[in-house]
Amino acid sequence: MNTMPPHAVPLPLDRDVVAAFLDQVPDLVYFKDRESRFIAVSRSKARRHGLEPRDLVGRSDADFFSAEHASFARRCEEQIMVSGEPIVGRTEQITWPDGRESWVITTKLPLRDETGAIIGTFGLTKDVTDKHRLQQQLESAQRRLVEASRLAGMAEVATGVLHNVGNVLTSVNVSASVLAASARRGKTEAIGQLASLLRQHAASGVDEARLRRLPELLTSLAASAIEERQAMLRELASLQENIDHIKDIVTMQQAYAKMAGAVEPLDAAALMADALRMNAGALQRHRVVCDSDFQPTPPVLGEKGKILQILVNLIRNAKYAADDGPAHEKRITLRVAPLGADRVRLAVEDNGVGIAPENLSKIFTHGFTTRATGHGFGLHSSLAAAHELRGSLTVHSEGPGRGACFTLELPAAVVAAKAA
Repeated sequence: MNTMPPHAVPLPLDRDVVAAFLDQVPDLVYFKDRESRFIAVSRSKARRHGLEPRDLVGRSDADFFSAEHASFARRCEEQIMVSGEPIVGRTEQITWPDGRESWVITTKLPLRDETGAIIGTFGLTKDVTDKHRLQQQLESAQRRLVEASRLAGMAEVATGVLHNVGNVLTSVNVSASVLAASARRGKTEAIGQLASLLRQHAASGVDEARLRRLPELLTSLAASAIEERQAMLRELASLQENIDHIKDIVTMQQAYAKMAGAVEPLDAAALMADALRMNAGALQRHRVVCDSDFQPTPPVLGEKGKILQILVNLIRNAKYAADDGPAHEKRITLRVAPLGADRVRLAVEDNGVGIAPENLSKIFTHGFTTRATGHGFGLHSSLAAAHELRGSLTVHSEGPGRGACFTLELPAAVVAAKAA
């Protein structure tokens, strides 16, 4: 019984179907014999070589591509004919005889006769050169963006150094002004008056009543001079301390700069202490109290400069958050603790403005910031640096006004060395 619907049209012969397919298909389709010679190709495949389909019959990849690519294609097809297993969706780079390069996604399968015997191969190739080049451009742009963010993070550290040096220089200037004022209002005039009085007495032309005031005058002068001397000594000590602080900051920054790129075992607590010293001036000026909880940990393996970049950024951000927060006493807490046997945790916690839940997932995004004067580079570059150190950087906050905690986790030096 004929079950074909009355409106249906019988399909043409298989040969006609294949011919129509090869003539219209946009991707590159080809059939090869056991010697990898073309027995049929799509018009799109022939057009790629500037030929007609019949011109490719009997020829092989060696006639159109570099010897290296032709040899590689031949080996793949031999493997398919031996194993009967297809190659599906493989990305390949093709080098043309004139040196041009293109990228394709290729699927190749065994070609069988009516008995099931393998008599060759057939395949479909899709040119993805434009897509690949776009991907390369995107990857290059991403690398440049990461590098720009890293440099921005380094600039953040340098800015922090300059900012803290500036804070200390303010204190130096105050001390210098106090010393200058003390010198201007010193007791030299009173001493001159006393010397004049004594000379008059020596000439016997001075009032005896005035002479009787000499002990009182000398006592007052001595007490005032001692007090002034102590005040000047205190200012000099403060001045020296601040100058030493500036020297420490600059020396520390120079040391980190010289060690750029050097990977070595490092004391996590010492790194956190260095980052704190580089922020000390700003913390003091903004009256932010800093607590430390440093537990013994194994050393971490990493670059000093990158770790410092992260910690300086985190402490600086915590200072801003605490400064803008609701708490009467602005406070940050620095913690260093082991995390199992193979990780070390460095955390910077503040009691500041906190982070809204919808911003937690965006806080490390390049260009994202919640501060009016922020640029969104610091945390993004810190996250990139943490990944380069084979670590992680995360944030936790209970919400606005509840503070925040940023946690840097780094691999322990022994474990990291084994992984390398």
